[in-house]
Formats: sequence, C-alpha cells, structure tokens
Amino acid sequence: MYDYAHCISDALENITHSICTLEFEDHRPLYDWFLNQLENLPHPKQIEFARLNLNYTVMSKRKLLELVESKLVNGWDDPRIPTLVGLRRRGFTSQAIRNFCERIGVTKQESTVEMGYLEECVREDLNIITPRVMAVIRPLRIVITNFPEDKIDYLDAPYHPNDPNMGSRQVAFTREIYIEQDDFMENPPKEFFRLRLGQEVRLRYGYVIKCNEIIKNTVTGNIEEIHCTYDSATRGGNIPDGRKVKGTIHWVSVKQAIKAEVRLYDRLFNATNPTANKDIDFKTNLNPNSVTVLSECFVESSLSKVKPEEKFQFERLGYFCVDYDSMPQKLIFNRTVTLKDSWVKITKK
Repeated sequence: MYDYAHCISDALENITHSICTLEFEDHRPLYDWFLNQLENLPHPKQIEFARLNLNYTVMSKRKLLELVESKLVNGWDDPRIPTLVGLRRRGFTSQAIRNFCERIGVTKQESTVEMGYLEECVREDLNIITPRVMAVIRPLRIVITNFPEDKIDYLDAPYHPNDPNMGSRQVAFTREIYIEQDDFMENPPKEFFRLRLGQEVRLRYGYVIKCNEIIKNTVTGNIEEIHCTYDSATRGGNIPDGRKVKGTIHWVSVKQAIKAEVRLYDRLFNATNPTANKDIDFKTNLNPNSVTVLSECFVESSLSKVKPEEKFQFERLGYFCVDYDSMPQKLIFNRTVTLKDSWVKITKK
C-alpha cells in the first residue's frame, strides 16, 4: 500500500523529483508502473541517494524514538541527538547545516561522515556572527591585594576582534575576580604559561597580575583562593617597560558577575558506529558523560538580559547558546561546540 500511495501522492502534489534513500531503488519499477497505468497524472521521477550517516550518533528515527521513549534523552529537542530541534537548541545555525550539506554532497555510496566535520561548519559560522564575552565555568577566586576594596575599574572590551560594528561593552574590574581552575597550577610543567606562584599573567582587557600566595583549606588541603598583586601601569594589557608576559587568561568580577548554569555536551555514544554490532543493544554504547551540568558558573554582567537561542563565544572556552529553560533569575547556557576539536586528541590518546 505504501508503494501504491507513494507515487500517486507525489503526482497529485505536483512533485517533479521524488528523492529517496537507496532502499527504495528496488521499488522504482513499481513506482513507475503505477503511474503508467493512470492517465492524466504527471509522472515524477524517483531518484535515490545514500542516507546521511554521522559517527558517534544514530540517524534512524526508530532508534531515536527508542531513546526518547526510554527517557535516555530528554525528548526530541535534546541537544545531544541529531534532530533539527535538538541541533537548534544546542546552538547550531541553519547556515552551518546548509554549508555542511553542500560540502558533503549527494552520493550513492554508503558512507559515514565524521561529526567533527559538522562541528567545524558551525565553528566557522559562529566565529563570524557571535559576540565575544567572558565566563568562568569552574571558578577559582583571586584576591588582588593591592587593589582598593571599594573601587570598580571599568574596562572597554570589544564584542568582536574583527567586526567593530558589533560595538563593545564595559567590563568591571574589582579587587576579587574569578579565573578558571585550569588557569592556575601549583607545580606546573615548563610549557605552562598561565598563572603560577611567583609568575605573571595578563588578564584579558585588564592588567598584568602576579601570584604571591596560595591559600588552602586547612582540612582538605584544597586551594581556596590565590592572592595576587596587579601592575597599574599595564591597563588594557600593555606593558610599558617591555617585559615579556606570555599568558593571557579570561576572568570575571566576583561582585559584578552573574551566576549561571552551563551544560557541556559531548558525543552521545562512545562507539564510532553504535549499531555496528547487531548482536548487542546499541544503547549499551551510550556515553555516560554525554552531558555535564555545571551549576556554579559565572558570566559577565553584560549577559544579564539574554534571550533563548542567543549565541555567544565564551572566550577561550567555546560557543554557547542560551537554553529555552533559561530565565533572568537562572541563566542557562548550552555549549554548542568547543573552539578546537578536543575529541580528536582524546581518541588519539
């Protein structure tokens, strides 16, 4: 009945070319035969091509339905699954998806496209259209001991380094700031050019600071805060005396920053082809770390009035999109993609 209805429906709707996947190739003689028996109907042409396959996920509607009904994902718009609503919620742009489809083309050869190729398309598009802002997702408190407690120094920061039309915003610099935990190491290797004891680092749009003291919890031994001093002559990152400071890190003000939740999405499956082994349930290949929710994150104050689906580059971290569940009293950001494809390095290791 499907074969019978397929061709007639196409003809009645004035379809000129009926594009199908390769499994319909054997059905084409029947498609043509039915239309040849019926008079006064146009005769669409059926063309078959290989379906799109992406690694580390499944494209089958039946398998996606199984994931949704089993509540292994949070509905059809879960940012981890390759539905259009899921990709949109994650922050993928329509232009990036079009570019991806144009690049991979149409073929009759069954193949699997790397997810990284799609991600590179969205990186290219978001790099052009997204404003840059600063956010700290795993905060470490820094106290700048020689900066006045009640002082706020507003620094001008452009939204895009190559597009002055995007304008700029004022970033508040205060005595206490947050940096990423990964931007400090107590015993770093030689190639570590971020903050460490006795060394200097440049704060993005701000000053050069020097680490002088590490404050640890007396019970756990964990680092609670870092005491630094700043060089007032280096405002904006300039160093008048010419000394070299290799590292530049992002930061936010403790007093001015806004608390937010950040959801870090990764591959939905651990296996390149989750359905390759027909003897096991494809769901056993699910990646238990496909999403990490960080609830103690801080973003700069310019993001106080963001709306769902707005997209930003969190400097040095990646591209992020405001989630549908986000509210003014609880901002939620979904990571669309990192700035670099870290997965390649992980898989090589």
